[in-house]
Amino acid sequence: MGLNKTARVSKAVPHQDYYVLLFILVLFALCVALLTEFCSFGGSGATDDDRWPSNDKLNALLSDDRVVLTGNHPVASEGDPECNFYNCFQVYRCGRLNQYRLSVYVYPVVRYVDESGASSLGPMSREFREMLEAIVRSPYYTDDPHKACILVPSIDLLNGNGLDSKTVGRALVALPHWDDGKNHLLFNMIPGTAPTYRTVLDVPRGKAIVAGGGFSAWSYRNGYDVSVPVFNPLALKCRKIAKRPNESRKWFVVASQTAIRQQFKTGVRAMMDEHPELLVLDRCDGGRGSNFSFRCDGNKTYDYPYILEESTFCLVFRGARLGQTALFDAMMSGCIPVIVADFYVLPFSEVLDWKRAAVVIYEADVSDTMHILKGFSDERISEMRQQVDFFYERYFAGMKEITTTTLDILNDRVFSHVAKSYEMWNDPPSTTSVKSPLFLPIVAPKSQGFTAVVLTYDRLDSLFQVIHNVVKAPSLAKVLVVWNNQNKPPPQASMWPKINKPLKVVQTLENKLSNRFYPYDEIETEAILAIDDDIVMLTADELEFGFEVWREFPDRIVGFPSRVHLWDNVTHQWKYQSEWTNEVSMVLTGVAFYHKFWSYMYTTRMPKEIRNWVDKHMNCEDIAMNFLVTNMTGKAPIKVAPRKKFKCPECTNTEMLSTDLSHMIERSKCVNKFAEVYGCMPLKPVEFRADPVLYKDNFPEKLKRYNNIGSL
Repeated sequence: MGLNKTARVSKAVPHQDYYVLLFILVLFALCVALLTEFCSFGGSGATDDDRWPSNDKLNALLSDDRVVLTGNHPVASEGDPECNFYNCFQVYRCGRLNQYRLSVYVYPVVRYVDESGASSLGPMSREFREMLEAIVRSPYYTDDPHKACILVPSIDLLNGNGLDSKTVGRALVALPHWDDGKNHLLFNMIPGTAPTYRTVLDVPRGKAIVAGGGFSAWSYRNGYDVSVPVFNPLALKCRKIAKRPNESRKWFVVASQTAIRQQFKTGVRAMMDEHPELLVLDRCDGGRGSNFSFRCDGNKTYDYPYILEESTFCLVFRGARLGQTALFDAMMSGCIPVIVADFYVLPFSEVLDWKRAAVVIYEADVSDTMHILKGFSDERISEMRQQVDFFYERYFAGMKEITTTTLDILNDRVFSHVAKSYEMWNDPPSTTSVKSPLFLPIVAPKSQGFTAVVLTYDRLDSLFQVIHNVVKAPSLAKVLVVWNNQNKPPPQASMWPKINKPLKVVQTLENKLSNRFYPYDEIETEAILAIDDDIVMLTADELEFGFEVWREFPDRIVGFPSRVHLWDNVTHQWKYQSEWTNEVSMVLTGVAFYHKFWSYMYTTRMPKEIRNWVDKHMNCEDIAMNFLVTNMTGKAPIKVAPRKKFKCPECTNTEMLSTDLSHMIERSKCVNKFAEVYGCMPLKPVEFRADPVLYKDNFPEKLKRYNNIGSL
């Protein structure tokens, strides 16, 4: 029996060799194909004569023309670092075809050759073809260069490696509409070459706009250039479906870059002993050392970029260049990027709020990375993951998305009156909250004016002073006093201030703070100014300006006293904060404008549990209104003008109630209670305040519309 087994094994050897050889050949072919695909980004992919059968417009760009670039051919001027939207961009070229949209022209694809007929520029990469296809398929495209606002040369400059700057400069000058690069857009993702690795496209380019992937704060021309991500075509082919934002991950932090500075490697490895939840990877030894798909930690091998899907945070260090594909890889994997690259201009940072999707750490603070990241709550991490996924899918997922986003940003610059709002750029589509129910014009009509609704109990002196102040606002239509004292009747008619606007008094049946939001029949205007009977410091200019801001944002709460909610990592609860900070998530209705629709919603549609809480505790009706409006619209309130102090000079206490510690505790309880009822935290913090134009400029007062704006 033993001899028979040996014989059978002996006969199988030739077949095994055949299959092993076949497997090696197939594996080799796949590696060559993959390597070729990856290298195509560098300009070694398709030939100039290939057709694009998928799109007739693309085929129309192809030309049999050849442009001979001789040594005597002029070269484009060097890039102008002083260019901005006002001195290098000819805005009058825009709007000829559509008053709300750019028109973008793509030059025909020609072949650039030298005197001997040899190609002067490398072949076009697949990625650049996809960019041109995105432009041609977009609503921005025009085939008429004379009607174009932006002109895009069909010269592949994505990869700065291997570009001959003088040859590129000659090719650009040869463009029939070059005009020193004015209104021309050049795409580049990998700028600079060894040993300097400049952070901007290193070719003569005149006054052209650069959509670049490695800008520093020193080379980026703010409001002129566009910072774009560094696309990684190889990682895209490896992508798996990333985990949901709330799913747990094996690693807390992963550092997977291989070509980074030694100081970063040393700093990160020094943290490994103290933090086992940190995984630091490097190149693999042996044959896998040059393989993009593997990373190693000693003898352990990990598949890349799949390992990023197992981490909550992914470190993104600067390398020889500021812009790194590691940022793209992390976002593709749903991993929150931790960016350690001083002065790096993040992609699309002109419109994207990166604080919502990434953590930026100074290079000098690398040793504090773990301490910083562990300060993030689970809820905050979940929100950031969701934001990362949204940013990636909307703006980063492919060359089409990157190109379209670049054009959208340029369109917003040129046609700023129809530009996308902060929310449109940054807020993921909500699956829980309802869209704004107010079907109003973009700007509410001014003719109606506003109704001032004053809630009062028995402070007559300050009440009368408030009425005198409010009536000075030109847009005031009516004053409605809500008398909330059932034990004492309102004053006789002869005692009320004599004003030139209608004054109505409504006496309530029960002392409830919710009475201020009742939809009274006496309110005939769409705009309501809710104001307390002790807010005597506001000027007519401040009130009028607040009304003008509300007219532009009629579905939001627009007002003066602002507050913010914060997450307490110690108590794991929300905290109401009245300290002056850079963020605002609530505007108190002690003095605020809002649409009367919200009075109806507060009284009839807001959760009854919240109304009962407010009436029982005699507190937090303003917080409840902020929860209601933000939950239904998905939009934050707007803080108006710089004034922050709203003290009552007639009150017995030297400080207002909101500064009392016990009151702050009660307000925090309200925030947590309302979040529990809603099942989420709808409030949205923003760093935004509306101030009048010119109000602090050194101009004559007669040129300013609002002069009397308080500083605090």
